[in-house]
Amino acid sequence: MAALTETAARVASPLRGGRRLAVAGVVAAWVVLWLVLRGTHTLALETAELTPLHREFNEFNDAIGADRNSNPLFLYFFNEIRLVIDSLVTFVQGLVSQPAFGLPVPAIGWLGVVAVAGYVSWAFGNVRVALLAVAGFVFFGLQGLWQESMDTLALTLAAVFVSLLIGIPLGIWAGLSDRVNRLVTPVLDFMQTMPPFVYLAPLTLFFLIGPASATIATCIYAAPPAVRITAHAIREVPGETVEASRSMGSTRRQTLFKVLLPMSKRTIVLGVNQTIMAALSMVTVAALIDAPGLGKTVIKALETLDVGTAFNSGLAIVVMAILLDRVTTAASVRVEVTRRTGARFRAWRKPLLLGGGVATAVCVFLSHTYVWASEFPNDIDLGSAIARTTDSVTAWTRDNLAGLTGGLRDLVTTVLIDPFEALLTGSPFWLVGAVLVVVGTLLGGWRAGATAAACTGLIVASGLWRDAMTTLAASLVATVIVLVLGVVVGVWMGRSALADRLIRPGLDAAQTMPPFVYLVPFLALFDATRFTAIVAAIVYAAPVAIKIIADGVRAVPPTTVEAATAAGSNSWQIITKVQLPMSRASLTLATNQGLIYVLSMVVVGGLVGAGALGYDVVAGFTQGELFGKGLAAGLAIVLLGVMFDRITQAAARRAGRAPQGR
Repeated sequence: MAALTETAARVASPLRGGRRLAVAGVVAAWVVLWLVLRGTHTLALETAELTPLHREFNEFNDAIGADRNSNPLFLYFFNEIRLVIDSLVTFVQGLVSQPAFGLPVPAIGWLGVVAVAGYVSWAFGNVRVALLAVAGFVFFGLQGLWQESMDTLALTLAAVFVSLLIGIPLGIWAGLSDRVNRLVTPVLDFMQTMPPFVYLAPLTLFFLIGPASATIATCIYAAPPAVRITAHAIREVPGETVEASRSMGSTRRQTLFKVLLPMSKRTIVLGVNQTIMAALSMVTVAALIDAPGLGKTVIKALETLDVGTAFNSGLAIVVMAILLDRVTTAASVRVEVTRRTGARFRAWRKPLLLGGGVATAVCVFLSHTYVWASEFPNDIDLGSAIARTTDSVTAWTRDNLAGLTGGLRDLVTTVLIDPFEALLTGSPFWLVGAVLVVVGTLLGGWRAGATAAACTGLIVASGLWRDAMTTLAASLVATVIVLVLGVVVGVWMGRSALADRLIRPGLDAAQTMPPFVYLVPFLALFDATRFTAIVAAIVYAAPVAIKIIADGVRAVPPTTVEAATAAGSNSWQIITKVQLPMSRASLTLATNQGLIYVLSMVVVGGLVGAGALGYDVVAGFTQGELFGKGLAAGLAIVLLGVMFDRITQAAARRAGRAPQGR
């Protein structure tokens, strides 16, 4: 037992001894000073009030609008990019969702789209996935959301095409070159740290609102997984295999196309899966800048608190996410099966693929030629029934469970949210800044402290200090609850293979859902309040934290656990004295990812009463005079994300090992 205790001590939390006492002392001093100084130097700003920086942003926006058709940088660069992207999106929309090519309907009607979806799913996946795809696409039509669903699909496909066109070659280059990998990795880290919404406002400056800005923002958000996973796949190919190829006289080009890419194919396909899911998530969010599709329907419904319509559209987004995830996952499995079974299996499939292709072509021809096969029939209006049922359930919930839901909301608000918010917003800005710098230094070292100082100063300069502190309070409350859930469920999964098998599929499914989807059910339960946004953020962020902690607990050497058991430790002692201390880096990474995911919900929460920076960003998109304030709010969200990402990353390195990816 003594040896075991010594081992646990060596891997104990980085916040031990002096640092733990120092952090506690800083927090205690903060609370005491808050009691004395609260309400002073809080840098409060009214909702419609603008600072000189906000006005400068507005003037910059106006200047860009005035010079858009005369400035050479716009004429020969930004406008050309927008034209190319718009043309790509318009072409894809003309195929499946919008009238085009001189026709009053899309080139491929609903029957052709359903047939193509089923055929592609079968060709790259299996029969079950094909049946699921056919049923899912028919369901879009029965919901009365065929055109909206196809608009979302068109933007997603256009963004994925551009993302993969850039991401896979760059990933291959990074996989082959250590220098390129070192240059690319920090950029990818920064891009994946930034909440997706903050891309939107700057892009509208240069590309206006609409499909072009939405597609470019989606590419920025969706390309990093393609680059990172492709580079990882190339680097994971055994060095002995590459050396054997070169020793036989293969050139670099032959080694790449005959060895590296074939052996990396399945992992690259998984990267395509992640790119598609990221693109779908961002396309729905990009409805804030007038991207067509399901996201726009959800936003309009949320703005009017129309829960039924929001639920119907959100359900369509969920179905599309499941379909795209299952098809690409099945494709990665098909790659592995084909590699193992060889050409005989592929030859056996060729006649069936040919026959299916002919049948699909016939369906496409019919949908191009006949109205009945082009426009989805509206005889069955399943969407209205879903919306009415949802509204009825919402009304019943509010009438019969108002005491329970309202009590829970009031309890969490009174006990957690209000105290955090009062402490952060009521303290002088210089006091909070000093606390952040000192705590950042204690947790992550002087570089993390310097980052905290720089970010704090820039947030003050943004003129949105009070809103940033309100957002930070809600984010910290949500992150604390996420970590509690992560530890409880993650330890259970890490210690029980059965629990892992039962829970992990649900977590995987939850991670495929775009953030808008999480707001709808909680809006029905808790109305439009801060609490609604926080609960949605918790549900959105919890799956990734739970999985990280579960994997960390499972990685603890079984021999160490067996030694603790043999020494007479009970389950509680094993968890608290061995498994959690030895999983400290995973706990820190879970904190990092939980906070980043929570911040990603900030803007979405602004649609349902979260206020603060989220509301500022949304208002900036919808009210021209508040554009500058919305842009500053987006930058403040970025600064919060960067500050806490750097602190937690540095704390993880102090815990003994750096996080291995995001």
